[in-house]
Amino acid sequence: MTIRVLLADDQALLRATFRILIDSCSDMEVVDEAADGRAAVSLTRTHRPDVVLMDIRMPGADGLAATATICADPDLSTTRVLILTTFETDEDVARSLRAGASGFLGKDVTADELLNGIRTVAAGDALLSPRATHTLVTRFLASPAPGAQPAFPGQLAALTAREREVTALAAEGRSNAEIAEELVVSPLTVRTHVHRAMTKLHARDRAQLVVIAYRCGLVQVSRPPGVSEPGPRVDPLATAPHRERECRMPELENVTYVTH
Repeated sequence: MTIRVLLADDQALLRATFRILIDSCSDMEVVDEAADGRAAVSLTRTHRPDVVLMDIRMPGADGLAATATICADPDLSTTRVLILTTFETDEDVARSLRAGASGFLGKDVTADELLNGIRTVAAGDALLSPRATHTLVTRFLASPAPGAQPAFPGQLAALTAREREVTALAAEGRSNAEIAEELVVSPLTVRTHVHRAMTKLHARDRAQLVVIAYRCGLVQVSRPPGVSEPGPRVDPLATAPHRERECRMPELENVTYVTH
């Protein structure tokens, strides 16, 4: 199966470079190019690519506004957005996740890292840059975007006990292979549970599933010394056959969700 990619970047030279790189792969092809956010949305609706490689800073509508529009369109539910930008800050990553992006990479990545990133998000997994830190997660959880629909503990009632456990482990940054080893099941069984949880919680990909896990209180972030909790936490599963997990995330490796 060929992964169809749309390029969205205001620099023509970079688009040309990305096109050559992607088209050189037998499993990928570039379907079109956009120089700004509005064109990216329009061309995504025309071509319905598997992945949009999206820059953040572009004239007119920027990449984050375009990402939010694409991810909110039910007709584009199979399209994933991979942010690729020079501006690699915690706030940029958080805003990208809020907009619905499935991945975030800096433009200093290698060619192999970029190509593997496209494959990762096309497969429905989530990918974040190795520079993201614990601060990203705490800031993201502590300050949801204005007007965003919050996730509530009641959403978890749709999941079975095993699906909750798999979701919690995924939110801790475990790969399917690692989850399978801990639960003594096959990686295929884990993948099935992950996809069922995504369907029940209406998550478009693994990144959104993880965000919902935090927002619902299924997993809590261990905050660094001197950083207070935004408020008391209530265990939403106190009466359910599952324990709440505390997730420690010292670096992004633990929030890069790639199945094996």
